[in-house]
Amino acid sequence: MSAILECRDLTKSFGNKSALAGVNLTIERGQIVGLLGPNGSGKTTFIKLANDLLSPTKGEIRIDGKKPGIETKRIVSYLPEKTYLIEWMKVHQMITFFTDFYEDFKADKAHEMMARLGINPNDRLKTLSKGTREKVQLILVMSREADLYLLDEPIGGVDPAAREYILDTILHNYNENATIVISTHLIADIEKILDHVIFINAGQVVLSSPVETIRDEQGKSVDTLFREVFRC
Repeated sequence: MSAILECRDLTKSFGNKSALAGVNLTIERGQIVGLLGPNGSGKTTFIKLANDLLSPTKGEIRIDGKKPGIETKRIVSYLPEKTYLIEWMKVHQMITFFTDFYEDFKADKAHEMMARLGINPNDRLKTLSKGTREKVQLILVMSREADLYLLDEPIGGVDPAAREYILDTILHNYNENATIVISTHLIADIEKILDHVIFINAGQVVLSSPVETIRDEQGKSVDTLFREVFRC
């Protein structure tokens, strides 16, 4: 495997507060990675830096060997923590918008997933429930043929019944050579689909390990280890 994301001494400060403090990390291709930590640990800051929404205070981050920018946006599909959908648009208009904006967007895949969920393409986004809007946004993100998917709290705002569908959508709708990074604090809900986990706290990486290593060498689930490390 080769690295899709690398960072060296990655630091981000806001005034006197350090959101990330000297992070060194390599994320390989072809896996689903859990970026796990309590609220305020630096997960969202890390994802925003990878998506060129923030600039490092010190150090560097590289996506496929490149500094985040126009070129990396071609291969990165990003799901922010908060919805950015244009609420006056209809669902099918958002699909058309993504089709026009991203060369790798697969409209047929988006329509198929919407139909499976019973989402009417003629509905305006502002008429949909919060949970349904989040599902629409996830479907749009996962309908791209990207090399790297950055998903910030994809299941945080939906009810438990919808989480299974969302995880299934993530698991079955990406290129096997691509990498998915899922930021969340809901460990038990996503553990079963993860290949690798990164524990982050107070802006620092405290663990980076394959899930199998945790289970085989420590005889624990990721959720159990997380609770021990963070005293949850």
